[in-house]
Amino acid sequence: DMRAVFSLHPEPFTVLARKEANVTKFEDFKGKRFNVGNPGSGTRSSMEELLAAMNWKLGDFGLASELKADEHGQALCDGKIDGFFYGVGHPSANIQDPTTSCGAKLVSLTGPAVDKLVKEKPYYAYATIPAGLYPNNPQEAKTFGVLATMVASSKVPSDTVYAVVKAVFDNFDEFKKLHPALANLKPEAMVQDGLSAPLHEGATRYYKEKGWLK
Repeated sequence: DMRAVFSLHPEPFTVLARKEANVTKFEDFKGKRFNVGNPGSGTRSSMEELLAAMNWKLGDFGLASELKADEHGQALCDGKIDGFFYGVGHPSANIQDPTTSCGAKLVSLTGPAVDKLVKEKPYYAYATIPAGLYPNNPQEAKTFGVLATMVASSKVPSDTVYAVVKAVFDNFDEFKKLHPALANLKPEAMVQDGLSAPLHEGATRYYKEKGWLK
């Protein structure tokens, strides 16, 4: 059984379009060449949930390619696909490269299907990719996504998880410097938001000591 330890940064579902594709909203990809993610990936699973909520099928795309995350940016710039969908924390080199190299455009992902998923699935939340974070994208992009989460087996001893959690939060300023996506984390949110499994008892003990949980 898995247990949550703490949540981390948001991983918004990021939709990028080829500059020449004339795409301003996700629905514009109907009939176009779109990368839906490789089978078995988290991105692909979320893509399939989104399509089901929209009453779309893979066949609604002109081509539903299954490239891996390290392949879709180059394929976009080479004109082999018109867009892709990827869950990732920001800023990300995976998005930086195509926005810099070929002026790729962020596309907002909003509407009734997204609202339905956020309402029904506790692991989804609304997210915003800030304006100007990437070259050639002066507008913010509204979307949704998941929170990256640190998890452990329920079989891991309580004292071990307690020690890990204590090491992170006793050195929290240093922890936030490890990656730009961690810079805005807040402990009170990390112990409650976006957790898709019950908290590990070792983590719970530390959070209660700190007064973050009652």
